[in-house]
Amino acid sequence: MRVTNNMIMSNTKININGNKTNVNTLNNQMTSQKKISRPSDDPVIAIRALRLRSSLSQINQYYEKNIPDAEAWLDVTETSLTNMKKLLTTIHTQCDAGANGTPTEEDRKTILKQLQSLSDQIYSEGDADYAGRTVFTGYKTNSTLTFQADSKEAYNISEYLSADKIEEYNYSYGNVKTPTAADVAAKTAPGTPENTTLHRLRLSYDNITDITGGKISYSYTDAATGQMTTKELNVTTVTTSDLEASSYAIADNDIVFNKDTGEFLMGKTLASNLKSFGATVSVNYDKTGFSKGELRPENYFDCTNNTDAANPIQYTNFENGKRVRQDIEYTIASNQTLVVNTQASTVFNSDIARDLDNLTSIVQSAIDAHSVVDNIKEMKGLSQYSSKDDQEYLESCLAAAQKQADYADHQLQTVFNRGLTKFEGYMSDVNLAITDVGSKGQQLDITKNRMSNQQQTVEALKSDNEDKDLSEIIIDYTSSYTAYQASLQAAAKLERQTLLDYL
Repeated sequence: MRVTNNMIMSNTKININGNKTNVNTLNNQMTSQKKISRPSDDPVIAIRALRLRSSLSQINQYYEKNIPDAEAWLDVTETSLTNMKKLLTTIHTQCDAGANGTPTEEDRKTILKQLQSLSDQIYSEGDADYAGRTVFTGYKTNSTLTFQADSKEAYNISEYLSADKIEEYNYSYGNVKTPTAADVAAKTAPGTPENTTLHRLRLSYDNITDITGGKISYSYTDAATGQMTTKELNVTTVTTSDLEASSYAIADNDIVFNKDTGEFLMGKTLASNLKSFGATVSVNYDKTGFSKGELRPENYFDCTNNTDAANPIQYTNFENGKRVRQDIEYTIASNQTLVVNTQASTVFNSDIARDLDNLTSIVQSAIDAHSVVDNIKEMKGLSQYSSKDDQEYLESCLAAAQKQADYADHQLQTVFNRGLTKFEGYMSDVNLAITDVGSKGQQLDITKNRMSNQQQTVEALKSDNEDKDLSEIIIDYTSSYTAYQASLQAAAKLERQTLLDYL
């Protein structure tokens, strides 16, 4: 085959261009330290790079954003629950002090001061927030758990009460007060303190406006038919003054509602029947006006905010008798989510504040009762009341006041004894929630470690696929550049040769 000079020069140019292309490619690699600069350089590397980058982006989202957010949310929750536990422990300690032994006047005042200070902060931990989102209010993260100031808002509330919460409670009436000089002169008969035991079922609020329709309903499973049965009860609404005026006279099968205290008071037969049925009592009522620190109804009950009558706002917390879960989930790994929130209804029981208020009022009643006794004793020692008639009158007042104080002491011990059990239950709920948060934290730590390892693995795979070692590039570049220079020199020699060189 005849090889012409043109053929030689053409092939030489092709080879030079190929060497030059290699030098250019390696020069680009040296600059970027990447194997390819465009997908067409190596489609296999390009496709794999897309997959690895997408995977790494997801892992970074989980490891660097979602998991730290979830950790912070759990930390805030655990801190609030721990503080709540401390508050409940302090209340339990005060219950123990009131239930055991006979508290002195100084003891009662100390207990009262402690309970009043705790009452102001009992639900404050429930308003804890993370990044402006309240952590205990479910989906309503832009709303606080409690009212931040006294409010005139109006709500219609549906509350479901278990008959298991019906309890015996002692009510005193015919209170004795410190007689005035006019009372002594006129020999005004002192009050006659009496005590009666009734069965009560409390709503979550006091100062209720009205019970809707003057009726409540209760549901239970009929033992004979196995069917759910619902019945209604007519309820008479009264005030504390009405009850005291009637000496708390309630027939065995009757029920009344004290709108001042938010309590249903019933006779023993009706209470026994509701308990034996295992009934759930359904109450629909209106309440206008809430105090600072009270729980917002929308976080606990089915209710409607009727403050703006033209634009009522409805809230649903129950479906088919069961509380609707409002879980806030973080995606912490591929196909793995974690519920980070704890709903207030599981730990910040609406009965806590009611029981605390009850304890406070009982201690205050005992302090007031003993104050009357002390005042009358002091009056007996005054010269202006030294006459026989005055002394006999004051003695009768003292006997009545002492009876009232004895009732108050007995009630204090009874209620504080009951408080020991109740607040142990509340602490148990909080401890369970703390344990749940702790287990979520452990799960999060395990996932975090896995994501860290996975991030390193994918980054290594991505680097192996895309990156090229600089020392290797320099060696290859030097080799290619040498070949390129050699090809240029060889071409230069070929260019100088003619036919005369071979003659």
